[in-house]
Amino acid sequence: MIAERYERFARTEAAGQSPLYEKLASHVARSAVCLRFLEQLPPDRQQPNLLFGAVRLVTDIPASPEALDEALLAHGDAIAAVMLSRTTQTNEPARCAALLPALAQIKGPIALIEVGASAGLCLLPEHYGYDWGRQRLTPPQAALEDTPVFDCPASETTPLPTHYPDIVWRAGLDLNPLDVTNGEDMAWLETLVWPEHHQRLQRLRAAMRIARKHPPRLVKGDLTRDLTALMAQAPQDATLVVFHTAVLSYIPHQPLRDDFATHMLASGAVWLSNESPRVFPQFATGLTAPENGKFLLCRNGKPLAWTGPHGQSIDWIAPD
Repeated sequence: MIAERYERFARTEAAGQSPLYEKLASHVARSAVCLRFLEQLPPDRQQPNLLFGAVRLVTDIPASPEALDEALLAHGDAIAAVMLSRTTQTNEPARCAALLPALAQIKGPIALIEVGASAGLCLLPEHYGYDWGRQRLTPPQAALEDTPVFDCPASETTPLPTHYPDIVWRAGLDLNPLDVTNGEDMAWLETLVWPEHHQRLQRLRAAMRIARKHPPRLVKGDLTRDLTALMAQAPQDATLVVFHTAVLSYIPHQPLRDDFATHMLASGAVWLSNESPRVFPQFATGLTAPENGKFLLCRNGKPLAWTGPHGQSIDWIAPD
């Protein structure tokens, strides 16, 4: 089971994105040292991103499969401690580039809630710049804030926004919110950026600086128990939008995911889900999923677009 998970990660997520992580993940699937180490952890702490991030935090990036084995043998207790105390919270602000075309279609004013918000960087979409190839959008304060500009090639049919959404209220929900003023929290976020993605790291740091100037409200809580109460706090005169990216895959049981979907569809909120098509297979019925691990962006369960997992592309599939 663990070996299959790492083989799938190497094949569908790391391939073409991180040669080192592709090599390391394939190695984990065959390494007695790695598998023995992971078997001692709870199933929800055996994730590839969590393992590689923890190893990097404790010992730096392993340059080879052999170096990974050596790190686990020499520093296994420290690496396990990180994996038990931290979670995979890749707070990739570039995902806003794939979110904005859907968000801009919603009439404002908007009350925005992110589920699995991490440090809340994706709650600040109007503070970033975007380049969709045939159109750019940058905020007026860009020069003052060292604003990152996210490249996100868009298909010809993608409805690209010409203005930012009117967000009047925002909040994030997370099991363990990260603090942008806390050095250890931010060091953890940085280790979750894949080794070859130098531009992503630079843009992450720029987004952190913006978040320190405009800190979003973050609430500690569980999406299965605490989301309804947070939604009730949104202003009544605003359109409530709840969104998440790469979050529901960490709920291992499909019935719990389906319960969440049922709740969201009945909530009256606009629900934007940007997840692997395996998370809500009922929404991907009849679609042919791309082979490069793209996410399926849906609005209230209706497919809108295939998106790059880190916001690096958007291919619109919704009818006009």
